[in-house]
Amino acid sequence: MILSTTPTIEGQTIREYKGVVTGETIIGANFVKDFFAGIRDIVGGRSGAYERVLREAKDTSMKEMEDRAREMGANAIVGIDIDYETIGQGNSMLMVATSGTAVVI
Repeated sequence: MILSTTPTIEGQTIREYKGVVTGETIIGANFVKDFFAGIRDIVGGRSGAYERVLREAKDTSMKEMEDRAREMGANAIVGIDIDYETIGQGNSMLMVATSGTAVVI
């Protein structure tokens, strides 16, 4: 499966548009991660815990979108957009939503 944020894939002709596909993931960061992330923020370091959670949520959302495209008979997704939002009480949850157009090249 070819994944691209661009509307086309260089050197390839899109033969068929299958439709819009999405993937959504909502994930929480636990108290220990929040505590250590807060300490790192105070001392000016990077928050490895949050970076891992963010990457995991993005990867899960992308895989879900890819699986949906494959079910439609697509072999590529173009125009991919990735959105990140915090939700829940005290913004304790992270939502990652991906979308794109499933195509056959």
